[in-house]
Amino acid sequence: MAVSFNTIPSGNGIMVPLFYAEVDNSAAFTPGNNNVALLIGQKLETGTAESEKPIAVSSAAMAKTLFGRGSMLARMVEAYRGTDTLGTLYCIAVDDAEGSAKASAQVAFTGEASESGTVSLYIGSNLIRVGVAAKDAASDVCTAAAAAINAQGDLPVTAEAEDSTLTITARNGGTLGNNILVRKNVKGLINGEADVTGLGVTISAMSGGATDPDLAAVIKAMGSEAYEYIGLPYCDATSLDAFKDTMNDSSGRWGPYQMLYGHVFSVKRGDFNTLLEFGKTRNDQHCTIFALEPSFGSWNPEVLASAVARTKIFIDADPARPTQTGELIGITGAPVGERFELSDRNTLLQNGIATLKDVSGTVQIERSITTYRVNSYGETDLSYVDCETLFTTAYVIRYLQGVITSKYGRHKLANDGTNFGPGQAIVTPGIIRAELSVAYAKLEREGIVENAEKFDEYLVVERDINNVNRMNVLFPPDYVNQLRIFALLNQFRLQYEEE
Repeated sequence: MAVSFNTIPSGNGIMVPLFYAEVDNSAAFTPGNNNVALLIGQKLETGTAESEKPIAVSSAAMAKTLFGRGSMLARMVEAYRGTDTLGTLYCIAVDDAEGSAKASAQVAFTGEASESGTVSLYIGSNLIRVGVAAKDAASDVCTAAAAAINAQGDLPVTAEAEDSTLTITARNGGTLGNNILVRKNVKGLINGEADVTGLGVTISAMSGGATDPDLAAVIKAMGSEAYEYIGLPYCDATSLDAFKDTMNDSSGRWGPYQMLYGHVFSVKRGDFNTLLEFGKTRNDQHCTIFALEPSFGSWNPEVLASAVARTKIFIDADPARPTQTGELIGITGAPVGERFELSDRNTLLQNGIATLKDVSGTVQIERSITTYRVNSYGETDLSYVDCETLFTTAYVIRYLQGVITSKYGRHKLANDGTNFGPGQAIVTPGIIRAELSVAYAKLEREGIVENAEKFDEYLVVERDINNVNRMNVLFPPDYVNQLRIFALLNQFRLQYEEE
């Protein structure tokens, strides 16, 4: 018997008595879950973190120190940790682009309060209550409103009062500030939110934000680290194209030379036709873009961070199980009557835009489709319609990589039928075929794949005819699918006929 040792020399290589043992874990491979989420966003000058460098962030409090209170990225981390409290989270902070403009809005107060009350202002989903006494002038209320906003240092805006006009300005520059909603009395009279008699409050929408950061340094900073869930708040063609190139199947993170995998998530706010036309411009299986109604309450980056967190929790638990109905904790959707209807959402899904759904005030993931719509010939292709397919693929490949590299990392290669002794570190096509069949059976028991008999029929393992040191494998998994549609015909009777 010729046992292949890794460290102990063979034969008379060692002469000192007596007992020597080496440890080999190659037959005990146990896959683990070390998937990492990555959030990208802007910081403030008060933040201590180095820009364009990955950093692990364990809590919202830590993020406020690293990126500045009220910064985009600090608020993203807070939204993320509201759903995923334990998962590994990294962030890459970017500074405001040089020459960027900050979005702003004006709130005009007029008249004089004829009775006491409360002005209920909303910055995104955050409520700001401003107490008003009878006889208060518009300028007094304006000053009080500015103080109330600035007292909440975690808001994504600051405020300044001048006479009876309140100017609200985003903390970070760029276009995303335009998506911060400034509203009043969102929850209505039934919840005690109403105008103060005699006092007028007129709000203009946030606007004027321009020029988002360039992401080339961010992508470079990602290096060769694996990030399974990537939250990208910038949903413009330039930013999405940069990540499309980064994730591509040939030379990118999904290519055979990197095998880092991962999936990009983003959100886009707009009316039905705007989102529909935008969806038609994208075609990337490695990107999911969620649709937000124009009046969706929470700010885009916060919705994105929460969606990434929910996806990570679900996919880490089971990569093949659908993420639908996943709750986005702390996220406020659009008001009743201003939400996308079923027909709207169905059409958006058919055109590469993922959807959220509000169920009794709780925002949920409805379906996390990718932007992939057509193949290279322009024909409709549903092979990558759901992001779960990509996560399942990455899971299977990583599992196989672990099996092969842990067991056969230093083996010799021989043909089937070679008469080598037991214990030799030699592998043949037949051994690999058996190993892959066993691995597939384990994946089937986990509910990741199905149809093991067909898999064995189509599996091909052979030595390369031009390279004696190479093994070629055709691995044909049949992934389990997700229950997406339940169709029932309720063929009722008023009375069953007696025979």
